[in-house]
Amino acid sequence: MLKYLHIENIAVIESASIEPDLGFNVLTGETGAGKSIIIDSINAVLGERTSKDIIRSGADKALVSAVFSDLSDAALSVLNENGISPDEDGLVMVQRQLSLKSNGSIRINGQVVTAQVLRDISKFLVNIHGQHDSQMLLKPENHYIYLDLVADNEKEISDYREAFGTFTSIRRQIKELECDEDKKYERIDLLNFQINELETADIKVGETEQLKKTRELIRNSEKLIKALSDCSYMLNGDIDSDGAISLARSAQSFIEKVSADELSDTAKLLSESIDGLDTVADTIRSFIADFPYSKEEAEKTDERLDTINRIMLKYGNSEASALEYLEKAKAELLQIQFSEETLERLEGELQNAQQRLVSAGEKLTQSRVKAANKFANEVCESLKFMDMSGVRFIVDIGKAKYSVNGCDSVEFLISANAGESVKPLSKVASGGELSRIMLAIKGIIADRDNVDTLIFDEIDTGISGRAASKVAVQLKNVSKLRQVICVTHLAQIAAAAESHFLIEKNVKNGKTYTEVTLLGQDDRVKEIARIMSGTVLSENTISSAKELLDRSKNQ
Repeated sequence: MLKYLHIENIAVIESASIEPDLGFNVLTGETGAGKSIIIDSINAVLGERTSKDIIRSGADKALVSAVFSDLSDAALSVLNENGISPDEDGLVMVQRQLSLKSNGSIRINGQVVTAQVLRDISKFLVNIHGQHDSQMLLKPENHYIYLDLVADNEKEISDYREAFGTFTSIRRQIKELECDEDKKYERIDLLNFQINELETADIKVGETEQLKKTRELIRNSEKLIKALSDCSYMLNGDIDSDGAISLARSAQSFIEKVSADELSDTAKLLSESIDGLDTVADTIRSFIADFPYSKEEAEKTDERLDTINRIMLKYGNSEASALEYLEKAKAELLQIQFSEETLERLEGELQNAQQRLVSAGEKLTQSRVKAANKFANEVCESLKFMDMSGVRFIVDIGKAKYSVNGCDSVEFLISANAGESVKPLSKVASGGELSRIMLAIKGIIADRDNVDTLIFDEIDTGISGRAASKVAVQLKNVSKLRQVICVTHLAQIAAAAESHFLIEKNVKNGKTYTEVTLLGQDDRVKEIARIMSGTVLSENTISSAKELLDRSKNQ
């Protein structure tokens, strides 16, 4: 249940806090005091889409915090799926900050979450029912939702949707196989071309990286070979010039012509040097001749890289993606080539799937038919209690086109007055009657959902007099099963509550402020008297307010 709500800088609220009780809580105040702002703030902290325009004038940030206790198993399950746990006291704090300068933030027990995660969790925390819900009743396509909530048919719904999903999947596959013959042959030609291109390329995972390394080695080797070639030229020369070895041999021949003993050692040293130069030249020549990387190798490497890059550009950004595309293309080609066999198999599967769908649909229909009379009787009893004594309420179930929600058309029919035939709810119900019908339905489903807090936003629209007193009792009865928070303008409903909060708007120093106050007994009498008679409080209205409060305690 909602244990604590704190609002900062939302519209005319600078700072306000509410601590609703477990049972029946009401919010009252003059028109424009800010009751709707409280509901807007709760919607914001539940993850609903919220405009930055709601931030108070002069502030750049707004904050709404809500603390929840006694969470249902469903709420705890969703929290656990998102790695969030209640604190040691079993509490969960949701905080939503709105900002003019940024996207704001959402935290649950300090952990940052997305708005979608918050919405997934909050639908098990609070249900807000207002005039929008009453409008939903005017759309027959929504009526099955309310019936299913009381039909205890979760298994039938699950089985039906599984059967529906299987049936539609097979039917979609058949439709794809029954495509135009020309398009089929065009697709076969394209797939054959793509498969041939990919198989011819014969790429392997990791090949690109290895080729890039090889290319880098080749580029470095070009510098090495050039240096060695220059060295070989200097040693050996060419046809136009002598190299170092040739010049050394000429020098040797000149020394040998000189018959001087003192030069014998020098001649010997020169001969050994020439032999060494020959060895160096031979080594360099052999190294160049046997070097593994050549110009042709470099061109071959670049061509291979170009081929792989072209393939990846067409079929994926990596070798693995291209190979995956190849396998998919082969599988699709095989499927098309054997489409007649596949089509025959799928048509058999479709018949079986259709039988399962029809069977599941019948069981779902039976569950709804079984629940319809009981649901209609309970709604009637509740409406009669709320001063609609001549009402007849019927759940009409007919056949409809198969969809994800079943094969039934569910529509609520009503006769608000004795002697009149039942007609579609959307055709005959007034605003006040819609409010009471919605309240009756909410009262019936209150103990069947997983939400602990129900908020009714002016659900008493169009109701007055004795009907208002009966609605007050109905709300009080609902609050025995769930925490109820009700925004109201009716004294009868305000008097029935266990906790009464007053929403007031004041002007201070030229600025408007809205304040929320939990009323004590005396102030509560005055507020109920104001609701009954307006701004002027007489002894009679005060006395009537006290009497109404006393009478409500005994209801």
